[in-house]
Amino acid sequence: MIDPQLNADLNLLQENIERAVLGKTGVVRMAIVALLAGEHILLEDVPGVGKTLIAKALAKSISGHFTRLQFTPDLLPSDIVGSSIYNSSSAQFVFNRGPVFANVVLADEVNRAPPRTQSALLEAMSEGQVSVDGQTHALPIPFLVIATQNPFEFEGTYLLPESQLDRFLLRLTVGYPAREFERKLLVSHRQGEPVEKLTAVISPERIVEAQAMVRQVRVEESLVDYLLNIVHATRESELVQVGVSTRGALSLYRAAQALAIIEQRDYVIPDDIKKLSVPVLSHRIVPRGMLPGADRSGAESVVRKLLDAIKVPT
Repeated sequence: MIDPQLNADLNLLQENIERAVLGKTGVVRMAIVALLAGEHILLEDVPGVGKTLIAKALAKSISGHFTRLQFTPDLLPSDIVGSSIYNSSSAQFVFNRGPVFANVVLADEVNRAPPRTQSALLEAMSEGQVSVDGQTHALPIPFLVIATQNPFEFEGTYLLPESQLDRFLLRLTVGYPAREFERKLLVSHRQGEPVEKLTAVISPERIVEAQAMVRQVRVEESLVDYLLNIVHATRESELVQVGVSTRGALSLYRAAQALAIIEQRDYVIPDDIKKLSVPVLSHRIVPRGMLPGADRSGAESVVRKLLDAIKVPT
């Protein structure tokens, strides 16, 4: 049985974010799924549709520390994780923490930095820690990376390798708002940025408690088999060159548990897995014949075709 207070807290969290992010209920809900699952998000869309806004609104709503990293070709790994600086008064090296030490980190235009700099995020995203000069430093909890990239602009960019794409729980697109919401957005900006007026509605400690509850959500054996049928279909299909990894299977499992919590259930249903399969799996496969840097809509279509062919347990 899910704690009724947790249900109320999560509903309040979503409503609070949507005070600033208008007309994007689905994206906001998926962002909360990633937060509860303890994993990360890749937002792919054109500039100016609210990617940064989502990250800032989420951080403010959980009373979390927010940092924004603008990825550029000259960005160094030390600009992300920090560096050790010699202190002459104490005759010791002192570690100065980088901007990655935050609850919500926005990695803006992540594909504009070279691979060496991109990889500086890998340990942080996978292990919740960074290592500098042989010393390991734990990151704040909760910890969420929201990376963005423009899928229509490739000049001066470095493609994210499959190993790095696999570190993101979800790949999402924001899209343009509907006209009615865009009108409301224009009106709401008369008095300044609405996101700056948001107040925290849930504490980071409560989010950590919710993350622990996610792992207790029941997943019936038939649903485990259903999930594995989807994963193995990506590996065996003639439409796919590279299928979903074991990490991808675990990510889909954890995301389904998180969505169940948001839907006020302590058990997963088939629709949870089906609803999450495209955003969780499409960036983890390479369709046969897909060119590097090509639009991922083809991968989404492949995942949908495989889903339609797999029997859903009852």
